[in-house]
Amino acid sequence: MTIYRQGYTRYDGELTSRLTRLLVLPKFAWQQLMGQRLVTSILVAAMFWPLACAVFVYIANRAELLQGFGAELPEFLVVDNNFFIIFMNAQSSFAIVLAALAGPSLIAPDLTNGALSLYFSRPLSRPEYVLARMLALVALLSAVTWIPGVLLFLMQSGMAGWSWFATNWMLGAGIFFGFVLWIMLVGLVALASSAYVKWRIVAGALVLGVFFVMAGAAELTNAVLRVQWASAFNPGVAMNQIWRSMLGVDPVEGAPGTVACLLALGAMVVVLLAVVERRLRPVQVIT
Repeated sequence: MTIYRQGYTRYDGELTSRLTRLLVLPKFAWQQLMGQRLVTSILVAAMFWPLACAVFVYIANRAELLQGFGAELPEFLVVDNNFFIIFMNAQSSFAIVLAALAGPSLIAPDLTNGALSLYFSRPLSRPEYVLARMLALVALLSAVTWIPGVLLFLMQSGMAGWSWFATNWMLGAGIFFGFVLWIMLVGLVALASSAYVKWRIVAGALVLGVFFVMAGAAELTNAVLRVQWASAFNPGVAMNQIWRSMLGVDPVEGAPGTVACLLALGAMVVVLLAVVERRLRPVQVIT
């Protein structure tokens, strides 16, 4: 057939689902993150504390191993809500470091190389692009947060028996949903920093700076105005208060309440989403 007789014909082959297309970006982003030695090193280092906690849970449930060490040691080895609060506070720090290392490599290269126009020329919207990038961070941060936390809870439930699980099942739910909130916040900070700053090193430093600067600004505001409500804008303090409420631990005295902390975190999320939405433009007009 001659060329001029060949007209346009619509593709009639098998179409991939929207979910399949959406998961393409997280797949290759995950492979890229796992290829970074520093990211994998921090990921491995973040597993030592959960392993130590697993040993603690095992010893706490084996009273026969503690004979001869006195009566005070078994009283110290108790797996309760305070134990899981300490675990969550420790793992949340590793999540920030991992987000600072992994987050800048997700959006900044696309902005630097002008690749957004190529992405958005496909059947991929901006919310789907942000969700795809977020999924890569969620998978990475889940490996050091709620996954080991839930495994520790299941380990304690299996060793302590059904009665312990029936009494403390809210601890498992609090660990999962508490870490999900933290992952959403840390992930959005990483994506917003990566979208706002095109240099990866500077974007990584900005992720760490957001948490340190907000913590310092909150304490400075409390000291100058002689108030306590500013601590709600300290991400670490606010999330710790929320976790304590979820796990049934007494709140820190003098700190804002759970509702105030939730409202402050909600305001942070709105600001971060606005930054990401404004920066993700396929074409930038400079005036």
